[in-house]
Amino acid sequence: MMRQYTEIKRQHKDALLFFRMGDFYEMFFEDAKLASKVLGITLTSRSKAEGSVPMAGVPHHSADSYIRRLIKAGYKVAICDQLQDPEEAKGIVDRGVTRIITPGTITEDAFLEDKSNNFLIAVIEVNDLHGLSWVDLSTGRFEVEDIEKERLFDEFARLNPAEVLLPEETARRNTLFVERMRLECNGVITPRPDWEFSRDTAYRTLLEHFGTTSLEGFGCEDMGPSLGAAGAVIQYLKETQKTSLKHIGKIQKYQSNNRVLLDRVTQHSLELTQTMRMCDREGSLLGVLDETKTPMGARLLREWIISPLRMPDEIRHRQLGVKELFEKSELRREIRNILSEVYDVERISSKISCGRANARDMIGLKQSLSKLPALKEKMSFFITDILVSIEQQLDTLEEVRTLIGTAIVNDPPPTIKDGGIIREGYDAELDELRYTSRNGKNWIANFQAAEIARTGINTLKVGYNRVFGYYIEITNVHKDKIPEGYIRKQTLKNAERFITPELKDYETKVLTADERARDMEYDLFIQVRDQVSAFTPRLQATSEAVALIDVLSSLANTAVENRYIMPEIKDNLELKIIDGRHPVLDRRQYSESFVPNDINLDGT
Repeated sequence: MMRQYTEIKRQHKDALLFFRMGDFYEMFFEDAKLASKVLGITLTSRSKAEGSVPMAGVPHHSADSYIRRLIKAGYKVAICDQLQDPEEAKGIVDRGVTRIITPGTITEDAFLEDKSNNFLIAVIEVNDLHGLSWVDLSTGRFEVEDIEKERLFDEFARLNPAEVLLPEETARRNTLFVERMRLECNGVITPRPDWEFSRDTAYRTLLEHFGTTSLEGFGCEDMGPSLGAAGAVIQYLKETQKTSLKHIGKIQKYQSNNRVLLDRVTQHSLELTQTMRMCDREGSLLGVLDETKTPMGARLLREWIISPLRMPDEIRHRQLGVKELFEKSELRREIRNILSEVYDVERISSKISCGRANARDMIGLKQSLSKLPALKEKMSFFITDILVSIEQQLDTLEEVRTLIGTAIVNDPPPTIKDGGIIREGYDAELDELRYTSRNGKNWIANFQAAEIARTGINTLKVGYNRVFGYYIEITNVHKDKIPEGYIRKQTLKNAERFITPELKDYETKVLTADERARDMEYDLFIQVRDQVSAFTPRLQATSEAVALIDVLSSLANTAVENRYIMPEIKDNLELKIIDGRHPVLDRRQYSESFVPNDINLDGT
């Protein structure tokens, strides 16, 4: 077994290896020492002799909490699971790494901040440009950008990556660059083979992933070094996730030409998303403006604030939507009430596509989709272009809601392998197995009564233990009444235990029914989840529409509460503000009220 561990660990030197052994994930050698220190768990060994192997373990059912702490501390975790049933193994159980969890490749809700994206970024330097590509695996968002060198750390401040991929040669030779990155970036830096960043290699990787013959349909065919970074991202995700990445269904060119480019110092000084001193959301502009009802909306609003529009027409397009929501207060209130019951459809659909969603995720999706018909109906009363387009984009996905509602119980357990997930009536064979399992006790009681009547032994009883299974127990007082066909199984001090072919046949049927039912439920759940996964593009489009109406209605609500007015956007440099109030200071409680100020700049 240790030879197996050593071989697997050799292939994953940069990660802590969680090695499944029974009900525990065990760590050995230096991994065990590190885990013991970071997690505060006991360091032990299998023997007390000199040279014994240090080890530490965590229960598999609570492994997520330990993994979360390791990821938060900046470590990577390789999950090595048992790939076969131990009862079927001849010798050592087959094991293999089923996933590598890193700070930039998280999909679990418990590990993620619901109001922020979790970006994995790849960076490559070519001549005077940096090629950037970033992905949020939890949402499927995937973008590229070619930028001048001096803008790199401004973009890092905007994106706040959890993990950065660099070519190994860059990480080895450009130590000053790497050190600055460590200082200015909270993310973990992961060196990757240089060939993965090669544009030709990356281009082939991207075509293979998207199943296309070019990137023209995405508007990315002529991108520069950022395509090399994008290919490195996909290669890294394939290597670490070992599952479907179909929810990453498109690659987009980041449109920086219609955005106000804010450098890192400006972003921090203006306290747009967090305060300078405490790095707290409360007290920032985002903290004042965010009254969103959904996680998708909260993430979109943060993006709008950190990367504002600069084209007047696009700004007016949004303004008119906010204005109509501002004016139609009753509709706005009803829409926000509906949105408050919508879960994170964007991340749930990604988990489903990755094969990591459980039954509760599916029910959360069903409940969210059940609110969309009412939302769509409310949206039909608006007339501005942006709100009309949202109504058109909202897809109620009735077939998905019906499938989940038909197949899965309303309150399923958190695990997917212990049964209790599939509804009665969804599958006839499963219903029969459940009936057999549930009615086993009734059959045994009837069998016992029939045998008492047949033998005349009133003290005859049917029992069960794990060693012999079901048995008939007869005291020695009645041993002369034991009928033919009883097969002696065990002799006790004052009794004998027997079996019959009929009892053993039913035992096999009853004892395996529950296990077979659990296995069948798991298979049926996987089938349902795979069917829902086919709707991922539609779910993503709908989540985008929900996020957009959430942000617009949030801004309208904030405007009402704070007595904001809609500014008039002109195509010149003039800035005129009358009785302007600082949005953050205006919300704070002081002994004296904030004094409004005028600003009049003519742009000359």
